[in-house]
Amino acid sequence: MISFTSFPSKPQATSYASSSQYGESKRDLMDIDDEDFESQGSKLTCPGDGHGTYIDDDEVIASVAGTIERVNKLITVRAIRSRYNPEVGDLVVGRITEVQPRRWKVDAHSRQDAVLMLSSVNLPGGVQRRKLESDELQMRGFFEEGDLLVAEVQAFFSDGAMSLHTRSLKYGKLRNGQLVVVPPILVRRLKSHFLTLPCGVDLILGLNGYIWVSKHVKESEQEGEEGFDAEAVYSNVNDDIDEPTRTAISRVTHIIRVLTSHFIPLSDTLLLEAYEWAVEHESDVRDLLQQDFGDALVSSVVSGK
Repeated sequence: MISFTSFPSKPQATSYASSSQYGESKRDLMDIDDEDFESQGSKLTCPGDGHGTYIDDDEVIASVAGTIERVNKLITVRAIRSRYNPEVGDLVVGRITEVQPRRWKVDAHSRQDAVLMLSSVNLPGGVQRRKLESDELQMRGFFEEGDLLVAEVQAFFSDGAMSLHTRSLKYGKLRNGQLVVVPPILVRRLKSHFLTLPCGVDLILGLNGYIWVSKHVKESEQEGEEGFDAEAVYSNVNDDIDEPTRTAISRVTHIIRVLTSHFIPLSDTLLLEAYEWAVEHESDVRDLLQQDFGDALVSSVVSGK
């Protein structure tokens, strides 16, 4: 069993002080019962309550406030409020912060801005052609400061900055929607981070904590790579959005905010269940902003898991 203590704590009788650095007593301290851990589920801890972690005065001390996670015998605490820690292949949503020669700087909620190279985007005339000087001169016609985009982490530069790419028609500039920012720790890794709800709303769950909620786009409306239409793909003009779709987008964004305010990790099934419950019980979208209504939504979703 593992025991957690809070600051300040008085030194207690040591269970392994007399044993070697890697003795049996120390390994027992880091052990935890499977049934005990599973019964606790996703548990919120504070510094001193968990393992995130270090050992001080024969006690396991958490160095951050967060959730307990376990991999075999390794127990860790993931910080609640922390910057996104990227991995190659991650799907991220970001905002253009600066246009530089042959590259864009992107705010991806990480410790430093990401980089999107001109050679890593789709351009008119075929995605495989060479990038010309004329392309560099019209970079602001593709992305400019303030534009939102969805991209994939391709690699890392020597200084640790992410290198992104949008060389797929699933990626690129975002329109017709609203951005919601949540702690990255609450976005689970799913088989697909592109979700479509029955209400006609598309969701892009960026692993960096940036979530895009937008009007649904049918797959038949997306051109193939051979018919790549740069004017449409890089347009800054939103489509006409009818009132029911606007209401659905607002409802979904409110639901995400309610769930994250109660520290509920997001997934496709959870969001769908929460949306169905909200439609069934609310009389107005603004009901979701009321504390008692939000508490009832969370209680229903959690109890149904």
